[in-house]
Amino acid sequence: MVTIPNLLTFLRFLGIPLFIYLGLSGSNDGWAIVVLMLGGATDYFDGKLARALNQTSRFGELADPTIDRLYIAATIIVLYIRDAIPFWFIALLVARDIFMLVVAAVLAARKFPTLTVTYLGKAATFNLLYALPFLLLALSESWIGTVAFIFGWAFALWGLVLYLGTAIGYFRTALHMMTVRPRIIQG
Repeated sequence: MVTIPNLLTFLRFLGIPLFIYLGLSGSNDGWAIVVLMLGGATDYFDGKLARALNQTSRFGELADPTIDRLYIAATIIVLYIRDAIPFWFIALLVARDIFMLVVAAVLAARKFPTLTVTYLGKAATFNLLYALPFLLLALSESWIGTVAFIFGWAFALWGLVLYLGTAIGYFRTALHMMTVRPRIIQG
């Protein structure tokens, strides 16, 4: 179903290869940052519009977090190739996502519903998406690069803590779903 929120989500998806091209060129960092900022803004607005216009959809529920992960993956790969972030940071993000894939697979195999994204989960993603343009800007050898480095790592580390913390919360929710049986009401 074509809706304004779904269109924004699709446009955000198209920004991923554009960002990779701009980010790896090394001479278009300003435009790469604009693409990341637009990706973050549309991530916020597609959900707000979907709820405000009563246009939520299964596509949006599945595509939105998937595109978030793809943006984060594309950005951390570009930043790693450009020596802006260390491998341990990437390893923690990837380990968390693999862990969550296993949790989702177990839930699906046992016919439980998928986990709903929480406010803290959105905040973790927002912090990471907010950090990444700063970390790209931090490659600039100027006072702006220095300030961007400080802000970028502040958001990145806070986002990482929330990202790992929400994985624990999602895991606890999944365990609760699988161990607590609904009461059967007899009339």
